[in-house]
Amino acid sequence: MTMTDPLGDMITRIRNAQMRKKTKVSTPASKLRGNLLEVLKSEGYIRGFAKVDFDGGKSEYEIELKYFDGQPVIREISRVSKPGRRVYTSVDNIPRVANGLGVTILSTPKGVMADHAAREANVGGEVLCKVF
Repeated sequence: MTMTDPLGDMITRIRNAQMRKKTKVSTPASKLRGNLLEVLKSEGYIRGFAKVDFDGGKSEYEIELKYFDGQPVIREISRVSKPGRRVYTSVDNIPRVANGLGVTILSTPKGVMADHAAREANVGGEVLCKVF
């Protein structure tokens, strides 16, 4: 069976694992997923991730989730741009999450980056997800 929204699948896996208080979750590997995980790690929402290679050319990311006082660090994570409705924004209209406490992750011509980095680089792009 083919997957229509791989990024949405990864976000849902993270959300479900945190509801069950799991320390690790795995997801199939791709460049876009790896770039998004890199942003989540640099913003401090996950402990880290590692790529695990299997026979036959398949590979997965093992994501280490982060908790503080027994509660997940990621309170909310949601997909914004979906396969049925892509959402693009200019640098002037990049949405703020929780009045600047959260982060919007964008796919820009200069790579996948957080909203504050996109404002510094003066680029807009596709709004991938919002994290708080």
